[in-house]
Amino acid sequence: MGRILAIDFGRKRTGLAVTDVLRITANPLLTVETKDLMDWLKQYFAKEPVDEVVIGHPTQMNGQESESMNYIRPFMGNFKKQFPDKPITMYDERFTSVLAHQAMLAGGMKKKDRQNKAVVDKIAACIILEGYMDSLR
Repeated sequence: MGRILAIDFGRKRTGLAVTDVLRITANPLLTVETKDLMDWLKQYFAKEPVDEVVIGHPTQMNGQESESMNYIRPFMGNFKKQFPDKPITMYDERFTSVLAHQAMLAGGMKKKDRQNKAVVDKIAACIILEGYMDSLR
C-alpha cells in the first residue's frame, strides 16, 4: 500500500502533507514554491510509494468554487498528463487556514513562527489530508 499525498495549492507556495505507508497518520511534509511543484513531485514519486493524491478544493461559504480554481484546474490537467497512473481527488478545503492557525496556537508556537505562511500551508495540507482520510472511514 502506498501513501496518500495532500496538496494545498497556492499561486506562490504549495503546502504538502503525506500519510505513512500504512495510511494511519497524516503528517505535514513541507512547502514548496508552486513554480517548482511539478519537479518536486517527480522526484518524490520516484523515491516514495504514493498511490493517491488529494488536492484542496477551494469553495466559498455559499458552496461555489473560489477564484483559485482558475489556477488549480490547469495544474490538475498538467498533473494528469505527467502522472496518468496517479489518481487525484479534490477535497473541500474551507477553513483549513483558520484551523491551521488554531492548531499552531494550541501547540504553543511562537508568534513569529505562526506568521510564517509556509508553515501554515503545510499544516493546512495536513488538515485537508486528515479530513479526506476521515471521509474514507
